[in-house]
Amino acid sequence: MSGREWPWRPAGVLFDMDGVLTANNAFHRQAWQEVALEVLGLNLSEDDLDHKVDGGRNPEIIERLTGTYPDEALAARFHDAKEGRYRSLAAGALREVAGLSDYLDALDGRGIPFSLVTSADAVNVAFGMEQLGFGPRFVTRVLGEDVTRGKPHPEPFLLGAQRLGLNPADCLAHEDAVNGVRSAAGAGCRVVALTTTAPESALLAAGAALAVPDFTGWAAWLN
Repeated sequence: MSGREWPWRPAGVLFDMDGVLTANNAFHRQAWQEVALEVLGLNLSEDDLDHKVDGGRNPEIIERLTGTYPDEALAARFHDAKEGRYRSLAAGALREVAGLSDYLDALDGRGIPFSLVTSADAVNVAFGMEQLGFGPRFVTRVLGEDVTRGKPHPEPFLLGAQRLGLNPADCLAHEDAVNGVRSAAGAGCRVVALTTTAPESALLAAGAALAVPDFTGWAAWLN
């Protein structure tokens, strides 16, 4: 199913970054495996990566993995190591999800505002925008450090809608992770998920109304 068949036009659109703007999950998974072993002494399984390292900020993911929320020093050490490793792996290899630029152009052309709603920090967001050639395209942003409760809590998407001056129920959200879908749906957004990270069945079960492989066709739908 494509954007042409989506029967509702939003007042605003909220985009996650990783797995939505770019299919970069493999780099994050490798970084998590390497740094979790080095810093936490954890040998992460594929099941851990599929079900626990899935949406949210790093301290919250560490809590899912270990059962204990990390202290500030450990959280900072892990974050710096893991995100640095991710950037070294992903540098020069990021590409936008098919159809994204055309979709963003169409949103601009229709006067529909959009925002970034990501668990990433400012350094990773700047890296992603530079690698994808987006520059300042996402003027309105919600980053991991902007919220007190990360995904799957609805706070990130509630704040994203607020920063656009919109009711979340009037916003379309794009996510790729199960916990991200839960966050957006919990905020009251309608969710169209991308299957770049999780299977369609899991995304729909988490609250997505639709799951698509990319943004092909969405610009034509808007225009």
